[in-house]
Amino acid sequence: MPTGLYLVGSRAGDKANLMTANWVMQVATAPPLVAVSVEAGAVTRRLVAESGAFSVTILDRGQRGVVRSFVKPVGDVERDATGSIVAMAGIPVAEVGAGLPVGSGGIGWLACTVRREVELGSHVLFVGEVTAVGEGGDDGDGTGEPRAPLRMEDTRMHYGG
Repeated sequence: MPTGLYLVGSRAGDKANLMTANWVMQVATAPPLVAVSVEAGAVTRRLVAESGAFSVTILDRGQRGVVRSFVKPVGDVERDATGSIVAMAGIPVAEVGAGLPVGSGGIGWLACTVRREVELGSHVLFVGEVTAVGEGGDDGDGTGEPRAPLRMEDTRMHYGG
């Protein structure tokens, strides 16, 4: 099944992570709900379960290289003088919602509050209610046309979760 590639952000206290994921989808419109499936042993699973929140960055097709930076837990987190996260794994990020990291330069982002957590074998499904959204703008060519989202088939990746 064709799927996009996203960054799922998580944070619990001072520990934050961004993770490449392709199992992300909208599951309801009223209220707006998004589901993400995360490997049961992943750092992101623990942080989302502890905080009850996650973010999703919708990446642009031109951001193929970004996803490779987040296939393993992030060890390199850069903060500014106020303690806000400004980069992870050398990639610029912003904080949204309750300090959740999102990748800069993406098409857009969602901040979600977990409404349901379901263990499904090797993965855990988190269903989150969208509490905030942001967009990255058009493709910069002045036409105002939306940018194309990054998809699995745009890369050599086979799985992100």
